[in-house]
This record gives sequence, C-alpha cells and structure tokens, in this order.
Amino acid sequence: MAHSKDHDYHILTPSIWPLLGAVGGFVMLFGAVLFFHGSGPWMMLIGMALVIYVMFGWWSETVAENFAGDHTPVVRIGLRYGFILFIMSEVMFFSAWFWTFFKHAMYPMGPEYPMVDGIWPPAGIETFDPWHLPLINTLILLCSGAAATWAHHALVHENNRNDLKWGLIIAIALGALFTVFQIYEYSHAAFGFAGNIYGASFFMATGFHGAHVVIGTIFLFICLMRALRGHFTPESHIGFEAAAWYWHFVDVVWLFLFAAVYIWGQ
Repeated sequence: MAHSKDHDYHILTPSIWPLLGAVGGFVMLFGAVLFFHGSGPWMMLIGMALVIYVMFGWWSETVAENFAGDHTPVVRIGLRYGFILFIMSEVMFFSAWFWTFFKHAMYPMGPEYPMVDGIWPPAGIETFDPWHLPLINTLILLCSGAAATWAHHALVHENNRNDLKWGLIIAIALGALFTVFQIYEYSHAAFGFAGNIYGASFFMATGFHGAHVVIGTIFLFICLMRALRGHFTPESHIGFEAAAWYWHFVDVVWLFLFAAVYIWGQ
C-alpha cells in the first residue's frame, strides 16, 4: 500500500514548535540585553513565557507520541543519542567556566602583570571554608543522585512503582534543599560578583550550576507527576532516564566545582 509503514522510524509531521521556540529564544535574549541596559524586563519575560509554552507543548506531543506507539526501540535509541549530545554540549558549556577559573588561579593578574604574577585569591577576598556548608551541600547532592538511581533501579529491574515514587520524592527534596543552602551561602559571601575576577568566576561557575540544579529538580518533579499517573514502564521510560542522566551530570559537575573552586582554588 502507498501509505503503509514498513519501517521502525517515526516520521514527524510538520510542526510549529521549532519556529516558536526560535522566536521565543530570540525575544528572551534580546529582551535580556535591553534589561541589562536599563530597559524594563517585560520583553525578556514575554520571551521566557513563550519558551516555557513551547517546552510544555512540544514535550507534551512527545509524550503523546510514546502512548501512540511511535517510540519504537529504534526511535528510543535516537532519543537517547540526542540527549547524550545535549549533555556533551553542557560539558563544553561548563568547560568555559573552569577554563577562566584555572587560568586566573594559575596566572593571577596584579599591578606588574604579565612580568610578575599577582596573588590568588586576590587581596581582600575571604573564601568559603570548603569543609562546612560546601561539604554538606556536596553530600546532599550525592544523596539526591543516589535516590534517583534507586528510583531508576526500582522501575527498570523490579517494576516497583512505590519505590520509584519515594526515590523521586527524596531526590527532589534533597535537590531543593541544596538550592536553599546555596542561597544561604551566597547571602553570606564576603565578596561580590563585580569588581574582582574571583567573585565573577565563582558566581558564574557555581551560579550556573545552581541554575542547572533548579532545572534538574523541576525535571525530576515532572517525572514524579508522570510516574504517579502510571506513565513509565520498565521497557519505555526515556523521559525518566533523561532526567536521571541529567541529574548525575549535575552531580559530577558539582564534584569538580567542589574540588577545584572550593578546595584547590582558595
């Protein structure tokens, strides 16, 4: 038959979501530039609202495709590859923050730079003690990752939906606690973002990681809502698998930040 399907691939129908996503991203970033130059935040917020709308609509369609049987084993492999490439792009993103931190830590600029290196941290900077709140936050995030792994194991190997639910709840609660403690840490910092390279490097690296923790916590919360509706099965759970991978990536980045920024770079 002319329209019969004799392959395992999913041929997507034309969609408005990529165009809307591009428009929303442009409006949000252009609005952010205007906001940084003294204009109001309204264009940025409109763009952000459009981006969030696209995310909700596009991912809802992806979930519906799965229930329609379009996510065959071949399609699921492609989805996994796509998310792996996304995480690789995130690795390169964080590499930039590590690069600038290591560069300025190993070759600090001073009054006589480049003939004579300056000191690191710069004079007057009082760094955090890594063995107090930063260590506690490290343990919290690692425990959250362990809870996410427990939830994944309960689903895939035991099809235990009760343990899946509680593993996600614990992972989400610990992720939120990490964010609360990081806000507390920021509020007690003895240095600011502006005026010194240490503060700029510190807040850019740990702040963007904190943003990823918030995103990952929301990711896991959505997985919890879907799990409560019975969406995941041991054979088909790409959404939860992607959330678990993302959460473990956040864990690993924090371990590098803790070792490099809090311990080595102080």
